[in-house]
This record gives sequence, C-alpha cells and structure tokens, in this order.
Amino acid sequence: MLRFVLSVGLLGCWAGITCAQETITCVESPTGTSSSLYVGNRAPLTPSPLIKLPVGAVHAEGWIGRYLELQRDGLTGKLGTISDWLDKKDNAWLSIGGKAGWEEVPYWLKGYADLAYLLNDEAMIAETKTWIDAILKSQRPDGFFGPGDPNAESGVDIWPNMLVLFLMQSYYEHSGDPAVIEFMTNYFRWVQNYPEKKFLKTYWENSRAGDMLYSCFLLYNHTGDQFLLEVAEKIHRNTADWMQESNLPNWHNVNIAQCFREPATWWMLSQEDAHRWATYNNFWLIRACFGQMPGGMFASDENSRMGYIDPRQGVETCGMVEQMSSDAMLVRITGDPSWADNCEDVAFNTYPAAFMPDFKALRYLTCPNQVVSDSKNHSPGVQNAGPFMMMNPFSCRCCQHNHSHGWPYYVENLWMATADNGLAAVLYNACSVKAKVTDGTEVSIREATRYPFEEQVTLTISTPKSVAFPLYLRVPAWCDGMEIRINGEVRKCSNVDTPTPVSYVRLERTWNDGDCVEIVMPMTLKLRMWQQNKNCVSLDYGPLTFSLKIAERYEKKSSSQTAIGDSHWQEGVDESLWPSFKIYPDSAWNYGLAIGDNPQAFLDQVKIVRHDWPKDQYPWTVDAAPISLTVQGQKIPEWTLDSYGLCSPIPASPVQTAEPTETLELIPMGAARLRISAFPVTK
Repeated sequence: MLRFVLSVGLLGCWAGITCAQETITCVESPTGTSSSLYVGNRAPLTPSPLIKLPVGAVHAEGWIGRYLELQRDGLTGKLGTISDWLDKKDNAWLSIGGKAGWEEVPYWLKGYADLAYLLNDEAMIAETKTWIDAILKSQRPDGFFGPGDPNAESGVDIWPNMLVLFLMQSYYEHSGDPAVIEFMTNYFRWVQNYPEKKFLKTYWENSRAGDMLYSCFLLYNHTGDQFLLEVAEKIHRNTADWMQESNLPNWHNVNIAQCFREPATWWMLSQEDAHRWATYNNFWLIRACFGQMPGGMFASDENSRMGYIDPRQGVETCGMVEQMSSDAMLVRITGDPSWADNCEDVAFNTYPAAFMPDFKALRYLTCPNQVVSDSKNHSPGVQNAGPFMMMNPFSCRCCQHNHSHGWPYYVENLWMATADNGLAAVLYNACSVKAKVTDGTEVSIREATRYPFEEQVTLTISTPKSVAFPLYLRVPAWCDGMEIRINGEVRKCSNVDTPTPVSYVRLERTWNDGDCVEIVMPMTLKLRMWQQNKNCVSLDYGPLTFSLKIAERYEKKSSSQTAIGDSHWQEGVDESLWPSFKIYPDSAWNYGLAIGDNPQAFLDQVKIVRHDWPKDQYPWTVDAAPISLTVQGQKIPEWTLDSYGLCSPIPASPVQTAEPTETLELIPMGAARLRISAFPVTK
C-alpha cells in the first residue's frame, strides 16, 4: 500500500474567524510514533498508530445511546438478579470454595462494568466494585487469583482469568486505582513462574491466550517491567498455532472470531510481517471457506463444517461480539481502517437481530437467511442440538453472559487518540467525545448523525482556546466521493482528487471553539455476488445490507419451559417478567431478485424510501426501520422448509421461474429477525 505524502497550503477562513494554516491529506494510517498524552506501545513494541481512550471519554447519543439504556434495563443490567451463575450466595468469585466459578461471572462483568462507566450509573458502578474488590482480595501470595487450584497435577484453566484482566483494565481506566497495576503485575509474575508443562494446556485457554498476551503488553506499556516481555514469549509459544497457511487450530466460531488476531498481537513485539499478515490470512481463510454471505461473519453455527456453507447457517451471539471486539483491537494495532469496516458490518447487519427489541431475550444462533426462530431442535441442519434459535433470556449460558460487552466496547472505540496527539473518528455514530490533544488541552467534539441510516455526519468542536491538532476521518470501503466542509466551505485533499476508500482524511489545522466539520458519505446501491454460494446476491446501500421484509408473528412462551439445559434461574425470580418468544413468518419468504442478465438495469429500478425517524430512537425493527428499498422479485415455489425445519439451501442462480414479477420491500438486515439477506437470482 502507498503512503501519501503530506503537503501544506493556506485555505480560506469563515465568518470572521482567524484564518489558520491547514493541511488536508488522504493517508492510509495515522502518522506519528508516540503519543505524549495517552499510554501507547512502549519500545521495543511497534508504535501504536491509534490508542484507546479511557472508558467514559465517549458518551453515546442517538440510537446507540438508546441501545445502551435498553441494555441496562434488559439482560445486561438485570442478569445479576436472575442468572444462577451470578448468584452471590456461595459464588466462587466472591468467596474461596464457592460454586459456579468458571467464565460466566467475568464474561458478564466485563461488559456490565463498561456499561456502568459509560452511563455513569452509580448503582451499577457500586455493584461492579463489589465483584472487583472480591477478586482483588482473592489474589494469593504467589499472584494467582480467583477459582481453581493451580497446584493440581493437571494444572488450572486460566481462561476465566484472561477475562478478568480485561475487566481490570476498564476499572483502571475509570478509577486510576494503583491496586490494579499491582494485581496484574503479581499475576504475570505467577504466569512467569508457573510450570510450562501445565501452562495453557486445556482447549479454551490454549485457543484464546491471545487475550492474555494483549493484557500483558498493555501492562508493560504502563510499567516497562522487562520480565513482561519474557512472559509474552511464554504465552505466545504455548498458544494454539494461529499462523497456519491453510488451516486453523479449530473451527469453533467464537474461537475464530476472538483468536484470529493473536499473530498480529504478537507482531507488536516480533515486528515480523509474517505475524501481522497471518491475522489477515486467518480472516480471509474462514471467509473464503465459510463466509460467502452478507453480515460480516461466516457460516459456523457452533463449529464450521465442510458442506455447511449456506446462508441459512448461523453464528453465535458470542462470535459476533468477539468479532467486533477483535476488529477494534486490530484498528488500534495496525491503523488499518478495513477492520472498522468489518466491525460496522457485523454491528449494523448481524448483531441487532440477535436480540428482542427490549434487550430482554436473545438467541444463540442468528443466520443471514432465517425464516423461523423457534424452540425446535434443528440439528444437524445447524450444529448443536437444542432450542438454539428461540429468543430466550436463557439462550445458552455463554451468549447469555458474554453478550454484555458488544455495544459498550463498540461505543468506547467510536473515537481513538492518535500517535501524533490528535483524534480519529474511527466508527461513526451519534456521540460526544472529550479528550486531550497537542499540549494537553482538553477538547470536546459532538458528533451528530443518524448513521448508518443517513449519510451526513456533523462534528462540532468545543475548545477552551485555539489549538492545533490533527483530526482524522475514516473513509469507509463502500464510500466513493466523501465530501468535507469546514465551517461551511468545501475542503479538498491536496494529494488526491477525492478521498480514497479504506483510508483516512487528515485535517491538520488550528481549531477554534465552535468550528464545524460536515461530512457527507454518499451511499450508493451495490450488488454483491457470492460465487461460492451458488451465485446468490445481496443488496447493499452504504454500510447497510438489506433483507426481505417478512411479517413477523411472535408467540410468547414461558422461559422456564424453554430454557436451555445449562441455564438456571436464581431462586424467587418472577419469570413472567422474562418471557421467551418464538417467531414465525406471516408472509411469503421464498423470493429471488429479478435481476436477469442486467444487474445495472435492476439497480436503476430500485427505489429508496425514507420513513419517519422512530420517536423512541430505536430503528432496529421491521416497523421502525427508517429506510427501505423497493425491488422487483419473483417467488420460487420449490424453495421451502426442509426436514430440519430450516429454509432449504439456496437454489443455484440463475433460477428459471414462470412466477410473475412482484414488487418487494427490503429493510435493513439488522432490523429483520426473520430474514432473507442472500437471494437467488431469477431469470
């Protein structure tokens, strides 16, 4: 990839504000080597092009702010009072020798805590502190903490400890409590001394130790303790091999979404390109084999299986949130904005449909083509035997607890600090950010937008004094012709005619209080053909993929009768407040798009329809979607439910049919809990 050369020029001023020197260029990654304001990578680690801001620096507004409130009032906020795994009585994370001491508490708590900090919710912060204090107190003289016996002959599974390290990082960002640094240092001393023959030997910890490697580097950046680099080497050499050219250590969807980034994490120390590119190879390998479908994920159900690549295959809710988290980390590690593109693809097109609109129930599996969401066992059509497609507050204990960090981590990474003491708009959404720039001046930027449903973003800068700093704007992969205005005047990059997709526009200037940056990202209609999936197609408009609008009929059921076997209620819970739902189609779903031999003619006939913005700020339902498309399609009578109760595999395109052409309505994929998002082409 080419790195664009910066140039300097003088541009006009506006409304009497003092004219300032400006440099506006298109760059592939933020420049600079070391922030003086935020903790980035310390030598010998490769410099951090982007740096995470402390939790709470970004305040969510608009629909994403509403989503955080629903999460607080729904499963995330209330799970501690209904899930038996989180019952405080005799809990192993609160007292030595207690019960339920594996991943459930830290899975839930790392997202719950960040949600508490983002909403500045005092009751949730106090609840978080109860668990954190107990975990800090559990640390033994040798540095180990939490449940488990490290002296057991077979060793101890430290996968849950890796989750706690993420929890502690957020707590430290929020509180600055020095006990966290001491706690993590003592723990990594234990890792250093733990016998290698017992270290990272079980399946989950061996696959996922890249999480611990990342935490080790973060601690090193704070302390500079050299022993941590030796510990990092020990972690890497005992982790599953995620550097295979044409294979993966295992094909479990969550492991892939979470662990494919381990080589790039290790690259920060090794600085060998082979390690960085191994992560890219992992990403494309799973998608070449199983990712021929829209929504940013891949056909996996629980584990990807040869021959099961159809868009009716799904992915765990756990896998979605881990992919989004990995994408955000990789943007920070590499500076590459393509990871932000994938994060938005998952966040907008796959993740919202995994939940009920009130965030009080979720399903284990969500698929690009999913026309029934019920309590039946659909195995082996999908992998895993059980009611894994039903909306249920107890939809398998992993996703039930691990869902919690999806939206909080996304919000925290909307904005990032840059190595040249500036700021970067990485993921677009309505919010405000408060951060330090240049000489430590704290500025605020309010981002007003209804993205991804609209193409305009407005940034308003508040600063106590005039201050020069670089402001980076990500150019999405789908965006041709991004337009930028500063204080009402059009601005152009000096080194390209129009900003290049998958890059950043770097605005270097002296900013004044009240300065306004307007961004227009023109959205266009595009067809994607999935050649390895029988030449099916999906239809995109900007960052949104669209699905057939299917009338959804909900059947309310008792969660006690439909809960998955490894999920348990706490005693005394009013289960009527937490119902489950089956969802069935009340309209036909077996349509293909009438594209024929002329895709452009088809696109020319697509109509974009705008609807009123929902008053409750929640756009992710069939009825509330603020944008829809009308297209021409034809019914395919032979495309029906199969013996497993799933939509049968998609017919090979083109499909010959004598059915009449009909006008169909498509809505954003994320708003459709029943959906056809990958379509056959009719002829």
